[in-house]
Amino acid sequence: MSQRKPYRKQPKKRKKGGGFPVPHSLKVFSAVLLIVFLVIGIAGSIDWDQHLPEGGGDEVPQEYLPIYKAAEEEYGVPWNLLAAIHRMETIFSTMDPLLSPVGAEGHMQFMPCTWTGWSHPTCGGLGEGDIPEDVKTDPEQIETYGGYGVDATGNGVADPFDIEDAIYSAANYLAASGAADGEYERAVYAYNRADWYVEDVIAYADRYVAEEEEGSAE
Repeated sequence: MSQRKPYRKQPKKRKKGGGFPVPHSLKVFSAVLLIVFLVIGIAGSIDWDQHLPEGGGDEVPQEYLPIYKAAEEEYGVPWNLLAAIHRMETIFSTMDPLLSPVGAEGHMQFMPCTWTGWSHPTCGGLGEGDIPEDVKTDPEQIETYGGYGVDATGNGVADPFDIEDAIYSAANYLAASGAADGEYERAVYAYNRADWYVEDVIAYADRYVAEEEEGSAE
């Protein structure tokens, strides 16, 4: 989420110079191997979750609706925007584990430094930090370091792996980023700085509110 940058693998530089002649058979083998790698690379780049069947990842799970709407009531962030980000980040918490390669955690994929606060002395870079668990989930420490993690359940722990805490925290962050004032695109961009992400989130959010309105009209 916030402070993450899209991962782009840097191409290796080719070395200049001579070398021994390459046998024809090795050239053929290398060409075949290259084709295999290209096929694998293309397959790996496909966002398969975008092609899930109806009810297989795009529909809002009914058990989460009360949480989205309670968070909307608390922070003024539309429930459907929260649902759309939840869908984008972890496909409604169906990803296993709920941990990204760059260190984003939990149901709504917060970087630890955004959750606990960027003034924590270990924070920098992408925001993974080196924050002890008892500090990361302590509401008082989060307040001290200026983080967005929220103890929504009132149990004294602000846990990114607790669904209520995670959704409320996302609402807290989005509200502070402009969503509570209707600046939805700016807030979503702050959550994940990519134009394609903003477009997809807004599209899902529009779809979810339209579907609820259709359901209410029936």
